[in-house]
Amino acid sequence: MGGSFATDDAEKNPDLRPVRVPQRFEEVWDEARNLATELPGWRILAEDLAGKVLVCERSGSFLAPASKVTIRFESPAGIPSTTVNVRSESSGGLPGWARDRARVLEFTKLLHRRVG
Repeated sequence: MGGSFATDDAEKNPDLRPVRVPQRFEEVWDEARNLATELPGWRILAEDLAGKVLVCERSGSFLAPASKVTIRFESPAGIPSTTVNVRSESSGGLPGWARDRARVLEFTKLLHRRVG
């Protein structure tokens, strides 16, 4: 068993929608990368600056599995406009105990504060 959750424009909670800011990609990338290294239980697994993707792991617990969190950035070259989409996927653990929505919220809420 497992689950997944991704930011979506249809979400009622604005912190669960894609993060859109009028900033250059490099600035938002730096803030997101710093946040992922500072959050307890988070670690960066892979960075692809050219592909604009950060892959992280959020540790789990006995009942709730660890999650793979993929952070994707969209930004036109040379224009200060960046959109950040976050997706959390987990496998294993007990049915119904996946915390993917909470993992996305944990990251996007704090990223909004840093770049918003």
